[in-house]
Amino acid sequence: MRLFAAVTPPEDAVTHLADHIAAIRDAGLRWSDATTWHVTTAFYGEVADSAVAELQERLARAARRHHPMSLRLGGAGQFGGTVLWVGIRGDVEELRRLAAATVAAGRRLGLGRREPRRYRPHVTLARNSARHNVRPCMAALSDYDGPTWRADHLTLVRSHLGAGAGGRALHEPVARFPLTE
Repeated sequence: MRLFAAVTPPEDAVTHLADHIAAIRDAGLRWSDATTWHVTTAFYGEVADSAVAELQERLARAARRHHPMSLRLGGAGQFGGTVLWVGIRGDVEELRRLAAATVAAGRRLGLGRREPRRYRPHVTLARNSARHNVRPCMAALSDYDGPTWRADHLTLVRSHLGAGAGGRALHEPVARFPLTE
């Protein structure tokens, strides 16, 4: 099964952002469904059923070593001119440490891949084809600053490619791991 670990913004933070981007959603981009918005901490790819229990144990251990975080969605950027994202503000260094721990949990099982760049926490909002430019949407989101929320758990998520609305991915939570108080 195709798995990743993530921190998920609560409904009020998602609604706030969705309302904010309503005016720019028709900009010719392929927008992700707000119900799937998340901050990936580690992507594992295809994971054998036999390895899932051990991955869950390692993620539970990693989560217990990290404290809840105060986060908010804010600002915007792009990857390679094809992906529009909104950034994460607040306890970003703690989120980076959690991400490193979730990557290490998978690496010990031979899962995931080493990223050449420094971890940049974000929520992917839209993708484009070569015909559209994400810069106007990025500019419209540059001053966005969403409500603060308390991230108090990590989620292991299964991604079913093409099974969601409009042929998008469908995300199914597999397990939740509380962060330590």
